[in-house]
Amino acid sequence: MPFLGAHMPTAGGLHLAFRHIMSVGGQAVQIFTRNQRQWSAKPVSDEEAGAFAKAWKEFGLPHVFSHASYLINLASPEDDLREKSVAALADELVRCARLGIRRAVLHPGAHKGAGIEAGISRVAKGLDAAFERAGEAAAEVGVLLENTAGAGSTIGADPEELGAIVAAARHPERLGACWDTCHGFAAGHDPRTRATWDAVMDRISASVGLSRLELLHLNDSKTPLGGRVDRHEHIGEGEIGRAGFAVILNDPRLAHLPMTLETPKGKDLAEDRRNLMTLRGLMKGGRKAR
Repeated sequence: MPFLGAHMPTAGGLHLAFRHIMSVGGQAVQIFTRNQRQWSAKPVSDEEAGAFAKAWKEFGLPHVFSHASYLINLASPEDDLREKSVAALADELVRCARLGIRRAVLHPGAHKGAGIEAGISRVAKGLDAAFERAGEAAAEVGVLLENTAGAGSTIGADPEELGAIVAAARHPERLGACWDTCHGFAAGHDPRTRATWDAVMDRISASVGLSRLELLHLNDSKTPLGGRVDRHEHIGEGEIGRAGFAVILNDPRLAHLPMTLETPKGKDLAEDRRNLMTLRGLMKGGRKAR
């Protein structure tokens, strides 16, 4: 069965994410390695890397991911913004390598009126440039392209757009996909019945390839189907509902995958505990928390 977890805060030290995820009974964790809304970021220090490695070994989680900065826009037609985005992604890859994290999740970006084809081309070239700029130190780190809700000129609302980026890149072997249920629902991809979810999976399989699907973000949606607005809700309390998550969680094609929450949370993480319990209650023969 899937490995369920959540995005965790890192205030006080990146290594604390492991203690947080274990406190809610999670088996997979996603973090920001640095403030996701700032361009400038310090490298990972030897002390940070050591503390992170020690905590990872202590808690033994098999699935750890980073999420790249929301500021990054590789699809931008503006040269300055695109160059800053390439540099920021390269820095993220290097930080991941220092921490032993093998995959960074990335929103493809927005073409800002330049057109979807031009945007896809820029994203692919930006990914290539970031990989090359990060160099051999980050050679083992790949990028998971995350689908989007399709607001404005954002790229990635449909799996075919993610597949087109992979096909255009010079380093496709370092690219995979992350499917966000809230984003997908807002973009018109319906998981609420087996038939509609099979149609979504068929499109992912044909365009990206199921072997590239390495992570799911499990978020309910405040936005109705096809509403094109990204608004996360607690599991079972939004438009997708429990029935939709039951379909996803019990899909045998996804049984091996990590799936992380990005739902709202307070300081005590009680919401994550509740959401994970809800998800496990929807799994047939569900995997117990450690």
